[in-house]
Amino acid sequence: MTKPPVTIAQISDLHIKAPGRLAYRRVDTAQALSRCITELNRFAPRIDLVVISGDLADTPSADEYTHLKTLLEALQLPFVAIPGNHDSRELMRAAFPDHAYETASGALNRHVQLAELDLLLLDSSVPGQPHGELDAHSLGWLETMLAASSDRPALLFLHHPPFAAGIWHMDRQNLRNADELAAIVRRHPRVQLIGCGHVHRAALTRFAGVPCTICPAPNHAVDLDLAMFRTPAFKVEPQAFHLHAWFAGPEFGTIVTHQVPIGDFEGPHPFFNPDGTLID
Repeated sequence: MTKPPVTIAQISDLHIKAPGRLAYRRVDTAQALSRCITELNRFAPRIDLVVISGDLADTPSADEYTHLKTLLEALQLPFVAIPGNHDSRELMRAAFPDHAYETASGALNRHVQLAELDLLLLDSSVPGQPHGELDAHSLGWLETMLAASSDRPALLFLHHPPFAAGIWHMDRQNLRNADELAAIVRRHPRVQLIGCGHVHRAALTRFAGVPCTICPAPNHAVDLDLAMFRTPAFKVEPQAFHLHAWFAGPEFGTIVTHQVPIGDFEGPHPFFNPDGTLID
């Protein structure tokens, strides 16, 4: 029998506001997160871990993190989180004191061992700035962690994409020192995936020879303007999250990313009759 995969759900850009407040006076991000949590809880088979890849809060404020913690009480799965540009490192530490970040101050990097996998969560936030950057300590920590093994597959998560997605006002906020990250990734072939957030819509490319994804948001999507036609804007599109499934196998196994829509849809409907013939 084939061994079931290790599954990591990635959600991103929650932008939780204080109770009763809407993002941009239009989007109920708390309600959106609750819908997402319902989907995560009912997914079968049970998801092994949820990674929240930044922008948990919106402005940020202590009230927002308190509201976020209340909403996350409904999540029946373990989770880990890293900050985005809308977050506060200090407020996140206070909100989640049991999260074992690598240092007691500064960047909120974290190493999680999940079955045969190493998950390396990188804090790309720059306090007070919208763009991302990995500081020297974080880059050194990543190099050390990746050098600690040569045979365990590793998945990296950070908020800011290290590539241009083609949306001009988001690309000027991406990871500024992506070349330094690329140099480290190229030295360590055990890196199998880099998962990002920030852009509020799904995207896929290769970065330093590795699949690199952007996770959609459970609330609103950044307008897909690839030609600078419009001012920065958002749309309320079908919401989703990413499910990264790792299958054990030769060398570093296989990682497959699925986009899972949030909500109730028809089905599943069978393809075949009870006698095995195709329904026609």
